[in-house]
Amino acid sequence: MDLNLVRAFIAVHDTGSFSNAAARLGVPRSTVSRAVAALEESLGLLLFHRTTRKVSPTTASAALYDRVAPSLAALELSLADLPEREKAPSGLLRVTTTVDLGAAVLAEAVTRFTTRYPSTQVEVHLTNKLVDLAAEGFDLALRVFVGPLRDSPLIARKVGTINLRLYASPAYVARRGAPRTPEELASYDWVGFVGTSPVYLTQPGSRTAVDVRTRVASDDMSFLREVLKQGAGIGTLPSFAADADVAAGTLVRVLPQWVVTTGTVYLMHPGRKHVPRKVTAFRDLLAEMLRQRPLSAATDEP
Repeated sequence: MDLNLVRAFIAVHDTGSFSNAAARLGVPRSTVSRAVAALEESLGLLLFHRTTRKVSPTTASAALYDRVAPSLAALELSLADLPEREKAPSGLLRVTTTVDLGAAVLAEAVTRFTTRYPSTQVEVHLTNKLVDLAAEGFDLALRVFVGPLRDSPLIARKVGTINLRLYASPAYVARRGAPRTPEELASYDWVGFVGTSPVYLTQPGSRTAVDVRTRVASDDMSFLREVLKQGAGIGTLPSFAADADVAAGTLVRVLPQWVVTTGTVYLMHPGRKHVPRKVTAFRDLLAEMLRQRPLSAATDEP
């Protein structure tokens, strides 16, 4: 079927007249009239009641409109998007994430991206505050959420998960001893993110909540890691942030059979009709990179 006939039909249905439809489509009124007549003949249906004063849709017209209007809109959106998808990514890509995820993930991803697409430039802003992407002109954000994703006008794509485990310095464990159960954590010094009490610990078939005694709190993971290494208490870190210290002997696992929490990593971008090629290319590259080398890898297992 000729899509121009369908476009003319939808325009008449939307605007209520052949003249208004012609103005919308930028064609003569006679072209719209002939297109609708041709569609009626093709379908064997009367689509509009015509009088000298107005045009009104028939029952068949309303049913047809409900079926074809959304489909045509989706098709035209896809067709419009094809040229953009075929272009090589270019231009400035602005990305924001937390300080720690930037170091752990984005440094490698940005290097791969700019090497693969030499016509691109990347600007990365690292902050632990939530940024309004649209208002501040960012293309993408890498964010971690614990629990259900909040309602947001942003488009979100899951690219990984992060398991938080318990760590302390060898000196702290030597001084205080290691807890044997989650409940015993309540009597230890807690080093953690702001607002994380109670702490929820899980293992297969079991979940428990512990009201910890917070001695040091921060919103910065690097700071918490250094405080833990100095022997201030027990706290949580993702494995990607602690593995090197465990290997060096400056941190040890505590209650290794328990996971403190699981965060989901999302790559988010403003919900536009036409997502720029540079955004989709970076999104796909990062997702593939994290599939090959997950943030929560086999070393997370007890």
